[in-house]
Amino acid sequence: MSEDSIFGRFRSFFWPIHRHEMRKFLPMLAILFLVVFNYSILRNMKDALVVTTSGAEVIPFIKVWAMLPGAIFLTLLFTRLSSKYSQERVFYIMVSMFLSCFLLFTFVLYPLRDYIHPNFLAVILGDILPQGFQGLIATVCNWSYTLFYVMCELWGSMIMSVIFWGFANEVTHLHEARRFYSVFMIFSNIAAIAAGQTANYLTFGEGTVLGLPILTQDAWHETMMLLILVVTVGGILMMFTFRWVNKNVLTDPCFDQLHLTKKNLKKKGKMSMKESFSYLSNSKYLLCIAFMVLSYNLTINLAEVVWKDRLRELYPEPSDLNKYLNNLTSAVGILSTLTAIFMSRIIAKYGWTKTALITPVMMLITCMGFFSFVIFEDYLGPVVLTITGLTPIVIAAFFGAAQNCFSKAMKYSVFDATKEMTFIPLEHEVKLRGKAAIDGVGSRCGKSGGSLIHQGLILFIGSLTASAPIVAVIIIGVIVGWIYSLRSLGAQFAEMTMSEDKSLAQGEVAEEVVDVLSEPKPANA
Repeated sequence: MSEDSIFGRFRSFFWPIHRHEMRKFLPMLAILFLVVFNYSILRNMKDALVVTTSGAEVIPFIKVWAMLPGAIFLTLLFTRLSSKYSQERVFYIMVSMFLSCFLLFTFVLYPLRDYIHPNFLAVILGDILPQGFQGLIATVCNWSYTLFYVMCELWGSMIMSVIFWGFANEVTHLHEARRFYSVFMIFSNIAAIAAGQTANYLTFGEGTVLGLPILTQDAWHETMMLLILVVTVGGILMMFTFRWVNKNVLTDPCFDQLHLTKKNLKKKGKMSMKESFSYLSNSKYLLCIAFMVLSYNLTINLAEVVWKDRLRELYPEPSDLNKYLNNLTSAVGILSTLTAIFMSRIIAKYGWTKTALITPVMMLITCMGFFSFVIFEDYLGPVVLTITGLTPIVIAAFFGAAQNCFSKAMKYSVFDATKEMTFIPLEHEVKLRGKAAIDGVGSRCGKSGGSLIHQGLILFIGSLTASAPIVAVIIIGVIVGWIYSLRSLGAQFAEMTMSEDKSLAQGEVAEEVVDVLSEPKPANA
């Protein structure tokens, strides 16, 4: 029976949830909303802080020399904790650790930045080393900013991608995923919109509002304090909600692996971290998922750094840049929601593979548009200035924002949905370890790979703008490989799902798989 006949045409789009599923669905929806809400605030805040104080050229160095080791460390920590404690307890430990780091930076490290940052060393190294090393110098000398940037970014990788979606994939069956994930998508986009406007409301351009000179040094510090307090409250609500659903909903013995310690469970097929990566390297299926994740992160990182370099010239103050990024986050949320609503029937018709191809094709189109203007800015700038009255830097920022907005909207409405569903048919232990390796480290390798490329180009060419043509060629090559791997992954996923769904007749299996994969969900990372 179709969803339209069960729920009605309108409800099948926006709320295809049965009444008996509410006890499990609503807490999961609330947790995801808070995770995405926090990440949207943190992502914009760390960009505004680092880009305006250290420059966009520092981002490639942070992602290679700080974020990649941080991702590996946290993935190892997560794996170690998962082998010792229940998934429920690991959730509390990881969220508490992140919140503690955010509070430490905002209330202790940032006020003491003039004392704990070796500014004298930055001056000495700046005089000795070539211009291309300025990003590396800022990464080391402004170490507290680097730490904050890393923890904010890893919230998306660890808390959202690994922990939440690992939990969601564990407790959600395939027949529920087709309905749950479509609603998750809509509400996570709403969370991004709400986060952008909340952060704008709490972002002050000048002066202090709270009137606490002992605690706040300037308007930007006060803004960070308020935003981190909001994030902390959201994190605490997440943990309380997670506790409630584990104690009152997930009481069936099949969920024992979520809230019982490992020593109370039968140890069967347990994999170490080394074995997890070994399995990943020997599995074509997992390698295709890993390449899918790596390609997106490599592509978006290469394009974003060039765009943020332009934004710094346009918005030199952190409060102004934070407001701009908050508005862009809201725009991405709105576009993602509209995309999901109007494309859901098309996705249902064409199935998983063509659905997954939407993201790389859209990124290819938007990246070509952005880099065309950056590369040929000297030729197009005067023409655009004459027609629109806008300066070339404003137009470049607009094209970059459009590229960023459309690419992320496709990711949040299509990419994350298709990626997460590929984990559902896997066994519990393989799912846990493989997902940690792919989302925790694979995504970071993609971003770090893009950062290494930027570092080399900066050192040899001298600037992000001058290296733009080479970056554009690399992006096109990566997207072509991405498209090829998706076609292979789609065939493997269809075969795996059909082999597991033995309760359906052979002729009905293919139709069921297409239906399950047709509804996307976002992760906003």
